Amino acid sequence: MDRVRFIKHKEQRILLVDFTDCSPGELSEIADTAPGTIAQEPMGTVLLLADFSHSQFTREAFEHVKVGAALNRPRVKRSAWVLTENLPKALQDSVRSFSAREIPIFSTREEALEYLVS
Repeated sequence: MDRVRFIKHKEQRILLVDFTDCSPGELSEIADTAPGTIAQEPMGTVLLLADFSHSQFTREAFEHVKVGAALNRPRVKRSAWVLTENLPKALQDSVRSFSAREIPIFSTREEALEYLVS
């Protein structure tokens, strides 16, 4: 399964960055891949869903997510995260601060998808 791919929800194109069930190493690798896909899209058009369900977080791995979020900012119209485990607030805040983006967090992928297309 491709971890960075476009999906359709209610006829809208959404970039899914699927971090589900990832180790910290896998999380870093996927986070490093996503900006290349996003860079091919027009400015301010990407609806981005990052699903971190059941992933393992480390500060080092989340640095990759933080850098990717900052690189993506000009091309992203709206983004949402799915978290089923507690991500330390300090890591959440560091991504928000570094990327200068507010990223809403949802407990299910369906809730996040509905937000993105609303």
